[in-house]
Amino acid sequence: MSRRVSLPGADELFRPGPAPAPVAETADPDPSAPRRSSGRVRHDEKVTVYVTADELFDLEIARLALRREHAVAVDRGRLVREAIAIALADLDARGADSELAVRLGAS
Repeated sequence: MSRRVSLPGADELFRPGPAPAPVAETADPDPSAPRRSSGRVRHDEKVTVYVTADELFDLEIARLALRREHAVAVDRGRLVREAIAIALADLDARGADSELAVRLGAS
């Protein structure tokens, strides 16, 4: 009896997955529509953000405060997506006077 492990070949490891769903062409989004987070859906795109230990700790404290004080149970990803939606909506509405523009302009 052989002790070798049978591994899949490269053609099995790198075979193409299912074809992506066709993207419907749409007009530019309505600028007056409120910007919203995607919420709890499957996300196909990923971004990696490096944070300091203090920033990660603060994010976790915020998540726990939402749960404890407001009965809102969210994971860190959803919390970050909501924060991004809020910052971008503020940028859309206030432009150069937005919190995002002011903070990034000051750095």
